[in-house]
Amino acid sequence: QMQLVESGGGSVQAGGSLRLSCTASAVNAFTNCMGWFREAPGKEREGVARIYNGTDDYYVDSVRGRFTVSLDNAKNTVYLQMNNLKPEDTAMYYCASRPVGEWCGFTPSPYTNWGQGTQVTVSS
Repeated sequence: QMQLVESGGGSVQAGGSLRLSCTASAVNAFTNCMGWFREAPGKEREGVARIYNGTDDYYVDSVRGRFTVSLDNAKNTVYLQMNNLKPEDTAMYYCASRPVGEWCGFTPSPYTNWGQGTQVTVSS
C-alpha cells in the first residue's frame, strides 16, 4: 500500500510561516486528488486545502489567501505553504490522497491513503 510521509511542522509565532511536505512512496500519487487536513484537540478533522488533477486547487475560507498547495510530480511530493499563521491554525496536519475517482472534496472518508501527521503550533 502506498505510504505518505509528512514533514515540516513546528512551532512558530503568529504571523510566521511554515511549509509542510508530503512525499508518497509511489509515482503519480497525487495526480488525481490530494488533500490537506488538520485536527485540533477536541475537534473533528477538517479539510483545509485540496488539489485536483495537479492544478485545480481549492481552500476553505479560514485559510484562503494564506495557504497555498503545490505539487512536484518529479519528487512525488505535495507542499502546503502556510503564511501569516494564526493561533487557531494550531493542529496536527495530515495529507491524504485519492488516486482514482472524480470527486475531490473535504470529507475525509473517501481518501484512501493518509500520512502520519505533523504538528503545527502557533503561539500568540
